[in-house]
Amino acid sequence: MTTNDTPSLKTSLKMNRRALLGLGASAAAMAACPALAQGSDKPIRLILPISAGSGVDTIARAAAPALGKAFGQPVVIDNLPGAGGITGAAAIVKAAPDGLTLGMVSNNHVINPAVFRKMPFDAINDITPISVVGATPLVLLANPKLPARNVPELVALLRAKPGAYNYASSGNGTIIHLAGEMFMDEAGVKARHIPYKGTGPMMTDMIGGQVELGVVALPAVQQHIRSGALRAIGLCGAQRSPAAPDIPTIAEQGLPNYAVEGWFAVIGPAKMQPADVLRVHDAVVAAFNSAEVREAMDKQGNVVRPTTSEQAASYFRSEAARYAALVKKANVTLE
Repeated sequence: MTTNDTPSLKTSLKMNRRALLGLGASAAAMAACPALAQGSDKPIRLILPISAGSGVDTIARAAAPALGKAFGQPVVIDNLPGAGGITGAAAIVKAAPDGLTLGMVSNNHVINPAVFRKMPFDAINDITPISVVGATPLVLLANPKLPARNVPELVALLRAKPGAYNYASSGNGTIIHLAGEMFMDEAGVKARHIPYKGTGPMMTDMIGGQVELGVVALPAVQQHIRSGALRAIGLCGAQRSPAAPDIPTIAEQGLPNYAVEGWFAVIGPAKMQPADVLRVHDAVVAAFNSAEVREAMDKQGNVVRPTTSEQAASYFRSEAARYAALVKKANVTLE
């Protein structure tokens, strides 16, 4: 389109006023519907490398109608779980870079290369980052029978009895596992890691007292915190959450370097054209900034703060390096 701008301008100067007004109206319509301006009536396929009902799935489905409006095309969500998110991510990587196939991923996308011995793709170089759209607060929880109500008390307890207590996760190498490992590392304490197959059975055993500690996404446990079935020790992020302002962060309780959250991002295959990247980015930002999606994210306890594509690319690289160092310390390796 750039190569035609100059001759079009010269020609337009010769047009009469009515033609110029018509041209302006057409340009405005194209700007309002960037996807339609490209002549595509195909739906946008949004691949989720996780199962239906999970945190990112809930986010994507809440945003899908607004995304459809912003794109001017329907958005079809395609759940492709498996291998810790590798199966779905591989499908994103292999798709045509035309902006019609996108993906929504989380921390695990940049964690997997450090955890798995073999990867079928390069998690950084085989994708086009569109935007790190927002984050889900994580919270460190304890069974209420544990004699610790805050971080100082928990650290003292774990130091007094190294390895005597258990902390649960939704699986080896997940962000929930590494958030627990990060706490142990920052506090200089030890506890036994008990991996589960998902957050459901993990939370059941935490409530039942089979395991004492664990990190979980805040939206999934608010009801259990309110009922007293689980005790919130501290939020894992750098700031308190508007969804639970009474829960202090772990950082403000004596571990100032501790900060981790469950972020979610939109990506595409590698080699997307800059114009397509901009089009997709603008549609994603418009959708997540819409009143209906903002309201849905607030109810879920998520924070919306979209980045640029360039910022997302830099963030992916820094997060990959950060988690690689933590995985090495934790000695986590999967086939």
